[in-house]
This record gives sequence, structure tokens and C-alpha cells, in this order.
Amino acid sequence: MARTQALLIQIATGDPRPISKQIVDGVRMKIATGELAVGAQLPSVRGLAQQLTINPNTVAKAYAELTGDGWLESRQGLGLYVATPRRRLSNAERDRRMDDAVQNFVHEVAALDYPPERALGRLERALRVLAPKKSA
Repeated sequence: MARTQALLIQIATGDPRPISKQIVDGVRMKIATGELAVGAQLPSVRGLAQQLTINPNTVAKAYAELTGDGWLESRQGLGLYVATPRRRLSNAERDRRMDDAVQNFVHEVAALDYPPERALGRLERALRVLAPKKSA
């Protein structure tokens, strides 16, 4: 039986994303980078809510989204576990989401008046966390 793995994610009150979205993004990043391995057990809703000092309903909402999207699987009476990877989105949906993310990034960089080469360097360094993973 897998042991519950600590879920060290940061919640920022000043972040424009809802707290449940911050949890979803944090868990997805930990899975994508391999920090959370397939089969790893996540903390209970109550346990994570206490750790983050937030409402358990917020954690439940995030866990429900992650389960619905195939990132987590629920094992009756045992808890939530990192699911075996599967194709979560069609290629067309992946492309659409990548285009949206790139456009959002470009708009932010333009608003900050950042030179493109400097922005690309920062982006490259930030994406290195995904280097151990296979290319999608």
C-alpha cells in the first residue's frame, strides 16, 4: 500500500486565480515534473485543507477537477492516487490550449515592455523543469 505523500504546494492570496485552480495547477505541475509519481497517494481533503488553512470544499473541488481530467484516480475507501498517464486531451485541444497560453504570455510580455530575447531566455529556463519528462 502506498504511503500518503506530502503535497508541498504554495497558495498565494494575491494570485488572481481561484485557490482551487492554484491547487489544480500545483498538483498538475508536480505530476508533470515527476515530483508526484504514478501511484503516489495524495493527502485527504481534510488533511490538505488543514495544511493550507483553507476550506475543505475548495480542496474537494480541486481534487474533483483533477480526477475528472484523469490526473488522479479515486480508490474506494483508500483515497486519491496519481493516475497512470493517458492521453488526456485530443491533439486539436492540446494545440488550442498551447495557442491560448502562448498568446497570454505574449500579451503579458508586451504589457511589461520586456525585450523578446530576454523573455525567451526566462521562458526557456522556466521550462527546464520539464526536461526529465518525455516531449509531448
